[in-house]
Amino acid sequence: MERGKMAELESLETAAEHERILREIESTDTACIGPTLRSVYDGEEHGRFMEKLEARIRNHDREIEKMCNFHYQGFVDSITELLKVRGEAQKLKNQVTDTNRKLQNEGKELIIAMEELKQCRLQQRNISATVDKLTLCLPVLEMYSKLREQMKSKRHYPALKTLEHLEHTYLPQVSHYRFCKIMVDNIPKLREEIKEVSMSDLKDFLESIRKHSDKIGETAMKQAQQQRNLDNIVSQQPRISGGKKSKKEFCASSDLEVKNTSPMSEQDSGILDVEDEDEDEEVPGAQDLVDFSPVYRCLHIYSVLGARETFESYYRKQRRKQARLVLQPPSNMHETLDGYRKYFNQIVGFFVVEDHILHTTQGLVNRAYLDELWEMALSKTIAALRTHSSYCSDPSLVLDLKNLIVLFADTLQGYGFPVNQLFDMLLEIQDQYSETLLKKWSGVFRNILDSDNYSPIPVSNEELYKKIVGQFPFQDAELEKQPFPKKFPFSEFVPKVYNQIKEFIYACLKFSEDLHLSSTEVDDMIRKSTNLLLTRTLSNCLQTVIKRRNVGLTELVQIIINTTHLEKSCKFLEEFITNITNVLPETVHTTKLYGTTTFKDARHAAEEEIYTNLNQKIDQFLQLADYDWMALEPGSRASDYLVDLIGFLRSTFAVFTHLPGKVAQTACMSACKHLSTSLLQLLLEAEVRQLTLGALQQFNLDVEECEQFARSGPVPGFQGDTLQLAFIDLRQGSDTKGSSPRSEPAPPAKPGRGSAAWFVFTVELKEISIGYIGGKNETAVRLDPRARPAGNNGSAKQNPGAREEVIMETLVLLPRMRDTSRKNNVFAQFRKNERDKQKLIDTVAKQLRGLINSHHS
Repeated sequence: MERGKMAELESLETAAEHERILREIESTDTACIGPTLRSVYDGEEHGRFMEKLEARIRNHDREIEKMCNFHYQGFVDSITELLKVRGEAQKLKNQVTDTNRKLQNEGKELIIAMEELKQCRLQQRNISATVDKLTLCLPVLEMYSKLREQMKSKRHYPALKTLEHLEHTYLPQVSHYRFCKIMVDNIPKLREEIKEVSMSDLKDFLESIRKHSDKIGETAMKQAQQQRNLDNIVSQQPRISGGKKSKKEFCASSDLEVKNTSPMSEQDSGILDVEDEDEDEEVPGAQDLVDFSPVYRCLHIYSVLGARETFESYYRKQRRKQARLVLQPPSNMHETLDGYRKYFNQIVGFFVVEDHILHTTQGLVNRAYLDELWEMALSKTIAALRTHSSYCSDPSLVLDLKNLIVLFADTLQGYGFPVNQLFDMLLEIQDQYSETLLKKWSGVFRNILDSDNYSPIPVSNEELYKKIVGQFPFQDAELEKQPFPKKFPFSEFVPKVYNQIKEFIYACLKFSEDLHLSSTEVDDMIRKSTNLLLTRTLSNCLQTVIKRRNVGLTELVQIIINTTHLEKSCKFLEEFITNITNVLPETVHTTKLYGTTTFKDARHAAEEEIYTNLNQKIDQFLQLADYDWMALEPGSRASDYLVDLIGFLRSTFAVFTHLPGKVAQTACMSACKHLSTSLLQLLLEAEVRQLTLGALQQFNLDVEECEQFARSGPVPGFQGDTLQLAFIDLRQGSDTKGSSPRSEPAPPAKPGRGSAAWFVFTVELKEISIGYIGGKNETAVRLDPRARPAGNNGSAKQNPGAREEVIMETLVLLPRMRDTSRKNNVFAQFRKNERDKQKLIDTVAKQLRGLINSHHS
């Protein structure tokens, strides 16, 4: 019975367990149902569980059927969906089958790969062991390869370092290998090889440094230029604090450093490549361009060997030879600035290297040796510059050369070399620079004067007016009030010349920059050069223009006006120089400008040329004179040539309105006197052998035309009849006005044919009269010595030569008025006895000659 109870209990427990499992199956996710089903199969009531499961399924089916009956349409839809899912499930089943087949095939390859992996693992262990061994050997091989490469590239100092590391650090670690033993045996031989080629490296270094000295010098001079520019900026901006140095300043001011490490370049000859360096980057220092390790290395080797003195002697001897080569200038150095620059670069490069050697080695070179080299270099350089600079004819080249010399001196002075002699030589070059400037400005002035139109500058608006006034200091209140268009009194060459003088002063000032001269010295230099420009160059150009053949009166008049305004502008040039030099004109020993004298001389020359040209023009008109000295009757008016001449003089003197009054008056008086003298010469010339009354009357008409011109006042400013006095000689030489003889009565002569007249001739100390009275005409010819000007205020008593001149003219005219019985002349109408007339004329001539003899005694 107990057994039955136990069986019943177990049955209940099993039923309860099955119920729990069924609930788990119903409530558990499908992915986790495996453990639940496993517990079923682990039990012994599998059959009962299946019965229980079947019963549960039937219950669910009934519930489903009830639900389906209730939801029949939904059931139909679900069935439809399940049919669709069945097709997809079939496809999924096919894919799973195919995937399974592929996986089986791939598994075979995986097995093969696993076998291969096993072999690789084995090889890896072997390789790892090999790498460990090679890790110890490779540094040795690399160091040895590096050593051979350094030896091949002749970098022996780094090779020695490499050899030391190889011998003491790397070879002991792998000494049991055979190749290491070979290396150990070669080390002494390598040391010996380095020792032997060290001197060869030094020779290469010296040769290379000689070839590249110009590059080193160029770099040093660039640094000096940068430092000078920086100093100028600092001096112009003193308030700016300089707490931090700029990169370029630091580079330029840093000293050369000793190189104790291996070279930075692949070449061990001493020069680094800087050709591709951008100009905007900082300029490298000399220590960046030169590798001095060959010198240091060779010095070290020879010091160790105990032969330092031999090395020092050899080095100094070779460098002294190189100095002589560097100091020898090329023959064509004077042709371009690059020739001078290369010459200076080589010298600077040489001494930069020596200065670096001096400060980075102990005793290889000393200060005494370097001073000796510099004295030699300084003397040879100055001599070469004096010779070659004398060939320079271009002021721009001379100025560039001066700037280059200053930079050269500043560069070497920065290295501690004395350069006072170079600045003294620059003062000599300054004189040459002034000469080249004078030659250049001579051409400039010639071009200005040749291209000028010598007419007043016209201006049509205010802008042009201000432009001219801005170029030349001119003030005229009356001209400013005039409406546009108007004209300046001077021509274009006035502002051009004035501006070129200022440009010359600027050019002189440029040369004085950076010469360490005082303001007084600069001022004195500029003034002396400007005086040479004015008194020599500009004066010669003006004189050339004035004296040239084709210059006209209008041009000469304009030149006088122009020089007058330029003379007035000299005070502005004085102020201009004072402003740029800050030296007051009142300062003791200040040189004064001679521009006033220059322009006065040019103006006086132009005035003389005006007088000469006027006289030449008068002579040209007089060449057209064609008097008929045997004419019976005069013309109705003055001669045509004289009328044209008077018209020319009137138009010419009308142009003289802008000239100073005295110049115009002097020109007019000079022209009138020359005209008077020339007309008198026409009357007295040898070709005129006889004179008729009609010819003299025509000549008198011409004289009256001249006197009328003088009375008309062609030039204002003459007082009274001052201008008419110019023709007094001409009037005294030929006066055909009707008058009676002014001399004492003479015994009457016998009447001639059809006339009742007499001939009167008297000689007095005050007056000489030749005349005749009779018939329809009564004419006298009078010559009064007192009327002939003698100097400025001459008279007959003060100048007996004037009286003698009148008497000589009378002796010339007297024979021409003799009677020729068959020709019409002034004596033809008297028909006197030929013997009495001849006797009378001979008596007159005798008295005149006696008068001359008395004057001489």
